[in-house]
Amino acid sequence: MPKFLDMDFKNKDVISINDFSKEELLHILKVARQMEQKPKGNLLKGKILATLFFEPSTRTRLSFTSAMEQLSGEVIGFSNANTTSIQKGESLWDTLKMTEQYADVIVIRHPLEGSARLAAEAASIPVINGGDGSNQHPTQTLLDLYTIQKVKGRLENLHIGFVGDLKYGRTVHSLVIALSHFNPTFYFIAPDELQIPENYLDELFRKKIKYFKTSDLNRFGKEIDILYVTRIQKERFPDPLEYEKFKGVYRIDNEFLQHAKKDMKIMHPLPRIDEIDKSVDSTQHAAYFEQAANGIPVRKALLALVLGKAK
Repeated sequence: MPKFLDMDFKNKDVISINDFSKEELLHILKVARQMEQKPKGNLLKGKILATLFFEPSTRTRLSFTSAMEQLSGEVIGFSNANTTSIQKGESLWDTLKMTEQYADVIVIRHPLEGSARLAAEAASIPVINGGDGSNQHPTQTLLDLYTIQKVKGRLENLHIGFVGDLKYGRTVHSLVIALSHFNPTFYFIAPDELQIPENYLDELFRKKIKYFKTSDLNRFGKEIDILYVTRIQKERFPDPLEYEKFKGVYRIDNEFLQHAKKDMKIMHPLPRIDEIDKSVDSTQHAAYFEQAANGIPVRKALLALVLGKAK
């Protein structure tokens, strides 16, 4: 997909964070901040969002629905493909061609990598990727950037740690790409079998971005500004025994916080299983619930931009 020209996002698809320049990312965050500070209740009145969720979702689906409805738009769609004509053999292509007859914008989540790109090719209305397998989750990345900017006051020159499932974690993959615009130092904390894929490291090397790999959760605790925690994703493992080997491998608790930087913030795309103890929720380090709430202004901004209702 071509780069957006003159910050004109109207009728554009949001498929991969790779499609955005640094300036475009910052512009979306600026619009999100405006949406949060000065809500525009009737901005999308008369517009319809179709949410096509072929995979389970809580935050992405509900926050898109809430964002659309808070702007006076309407929402149609499904959260269970078993209730659709997919079960009768309808192709994804035909599902998209049908859906565009009923809506002005589509959000799709699908387990197959590349499915969102295919959806964008099929539909003539804007398509937003709500997650395609272990590939990309660009709207999560944008709300992650928005959260970091809010809790740290900047995006530049931060030390960012990622812990957990870095191999299958699409939120990690997208965020690494986005943050590479802002001169970060990365710390990839995972067992060797779940480390960040080599193609991402090759890209960081090309951009001369410093990074460290380790399996030791405590090794860089005093250096990390943002710790991005991910669950071990059972649904991504081709072999259930492999999941059993790694579940519970890391746990963020008050003992860990004693080895951490005093102003470190902890983020998590959620849901969490047991990787962050509930005792951490009440500490100054916890930012993951604020992070989830930030999905509303960010997704408001994206919907308004692609529908041509924000500049």
